[in-house]
Amino acid sequence: MSGVAAFARWPRRLQVGAAGLTLLALAAVAGPWFTANPNAIVDARAAALLPPGATRFVLVRHDGTTMACESGRRTGAEWVVTRDGAVQTVPAATVASAGVRRFWLGTDTVGRDVLARLVSGARVSLGVGALALVVALVLGIGAGLVAGWTGGVVDALLMRFVDALLAVPMLFLLLFLAAVFRPSLGVLVLILGFSSWMGVARLVRGQVLSLKEREFILAARAIGASGWRIAFTHLLPNALTPIVQDGALRLGDLILVEAALSYLGLGAQPPTASWGTMVAEGQEVLASTWWLTMLPTALIAATVIAAALAADGVQELARREQT
Repeated sequence: MSGVAAFARWPRRLQVGAAGLTLLALAAVAGPWFTANPNAIVDARAAALLPPGATRFVLVRHDGTTMACESGRRTGAEWVVTRDGAVQTVPAATVASAGVRRFWLGTDTVGRDVLARLVSGARVSLGVGALALVVALVLGIGAGLVAGWTGGVVDALLMRFVDALLAVPMLFLLLFLAAVFRPSLGVLVLILGFSSWMGVARLVRGQVLSLKEREFILAARAIGASGWRIAFTHLLPNALTPIVQDGALRLGDLILVEAALSYLGLGAQPPTASWGTMVAEGQEVLASTWWLTMLPTALIAATVIAAALAADGVQELARREQT
């Protein structure tokens, strides 16, 4: 109950943002257990571009291939099916399973389940964004702590290096790195993380500079606490609020950048489902099958908005606690 009570005291924006991100994360983690194989082509001819809610009678053969039909029934040693308006027979000995399947969000251009691919894409987009955020936070917090606490030449060198990286247009840097290295999810995580830590470093350095002359830090120095102990037990905990706020905003940015790179073919590679690749695949038939593009676009927008609301809520919560 204490957790529920704490949630109830959060600002409304933080509640909405945190709930939205949690629901998306749960769908990404648990969704694949309840959806079909996102890369399985049901039937490239008879099940392509089905509208949301459409049903098909699906035969699964022993060799793993599938056949989508308008209807079907078994008569003795054969399945009699209607496919593209024509009646066909399929030997029952070749069929492993058969039944009606509903495609809640339709199918894509090659007959893959859109719902399954959206769920799988959530795992990719959210996973890449979250892991890249971890990389950026580890590098940025480490560099910011060292620069702010040490000062002097070390601080000057680190900050000039950060300034030099920030001077490079981010889009150009991302496109260059994505083009140089072989596209893969692991490489994408590292590219996004290593190109996003500089802002975190500047934020943490500023917090350390403002905190290290406070009385509680001077008292810790006076009793002989080591520099690293002070940094991790006094400085970092007191700088968490702006770091969490920045991290929430940065998560939305990273997911948006991942989607953009995947859309351009420099991120997740086919047949791996990503919201960005789904937008790219659906744009060719946007006029007739709008859901292929609009559904992943809506999820990208919802995730970014939820992250922004969470960041604003953290800031509002911090202001409440200070008053």
